Amino acid sequence: MVMQRLGKNIGSYQGDRIQATEVLARIEKFASAQGWQKEPMPLENGLILPGFRRAGVQSRSRVYISSGIHGDEPAGVLALCQMFQEKLWPKGLDLWILPCLNPRGFDLGTRENEDGLDLNRDYQSLKAAVTRGHIQWLQKQPSFDFTLCLHEDWEAHGFYLYELNPDLRPSISEKMIEAARKVCPIDLSPEIEGRKASGGIICANPDLLKRPDWPEAFYLIHHKTRTTYTLESPSDFPMNTRVAALVAAVTAALEFAALEN
Repeated sequence: MVMQRLGKNIGSYQGDRIQATEVLARIEKFASAQGWQKEPMPLENGLILPGFRRAGVQSRSRVYISSGIHGDEPAGVLALCQMFQEKLWPKGLDLWILPCLNPRGFDLGTRENEDGLDLNRDYQSLKAAVTRGHIQWLQKQPSFDFTLCLHEDWEAHGFYLYELNPDLRPSISEKMIEAARKVCPIDLSPEIEGRKASGGIICANPDLLKRPDWPEAFYLIHHKTRTTYTLESPSDFPMNTRVAALVAAVTAALEFAALEN
């Protein structure tokens, strides 16, 4: 696919912004109309972040999806909103979804939260109320067969993903890459974010023994699942392309899991 970067992101994300509260209100409307169960995430300061759960028909697989942990990465929140609106959820899966972990970051237009903390580096130090509340929420949930964390990268040349799979279980990374390829360029760089990559896929297993600043995926791999995928849409491309790439990748992962169920 031939598509040029917009060239807007000079030094940081400079693209479109969203009003997270408005998008979350739309998600809640769609979810309620479709019979999803509310699974809210209360915080110490009295705020409550929306979460949703849906039990699948004759399901034996459980999948967790999160988005919006960085306030300068709007495509993930919009992708989940589109999936709710268009009912793009296979019936044969139990699903847990947190559509926006950092709404204040979106209000401020910053990657970090209102205290200047990068929430996706806080899952071991637990300095932020959101991170602590998130872990308490996760502790109430069962283990998951795999998890999807939706992100964007303002420097990326195309879509790519990180896979954490220390037990070397069957991977769905290539299926997600191929689905995203139909709507968005893939970053085929041999090195992305200082890590070796192949065909838009980074095996992040070596990082597990190195990083003290745990992202969400590290907490998940240690406590809730043995396979996580962090999807990175290229945020120097048009918004509809970035959203379409995430929707395509998530849909491919869920459809495959439902078929395997």
